[in-house]
Amino acid sequence: QVQLVESGGGLVQTGGSLRLSCAASGRTFSSLNMGWFRQAPGKEREFVSAINWVGITTSYGDSVKGRFTISRDNGKSTVYLQMTSLKPGDTAVYYCAADTSASYLPRSRRDEYDYWGQGTQVTVSS
Repeated sequence: QVQLVESGGGLVQTGGSLRLSCAASGRTFSSLNMGWFRQAPGKEREFVSAINWVGITTSYGDSVKGRFTISRDNGKSTVYLQMTSLKPGDTAVYYCAADTSASYLPRSRRDEYDYWGQGTQVTVSS
């Protein structure tokens, strides 16, 4: 079992920044690929970003490339999502997820992740 707890969400103006954190417990964090997804009201949960267990390889959804940066600190069992140049379209609940496959390449499909956090709300005002 892996427990994931997100934090760092909130209300920010267009153009602002936020950093989300996701603290993991219950399994060796350095063995987990980690991802961020988001879900806006009335929409499906979409891929935002992922990082492999080594922390070397990352991937991003097209809508956030160049604005968001994923990173991890295996010593703190935490994955981060630095979000900059935020837009109203980024408003959503952001979820952290863990993939136990140990794939070298981070994955982007929801069904490839085994554990999920409860989510943190990010609201970007215009």
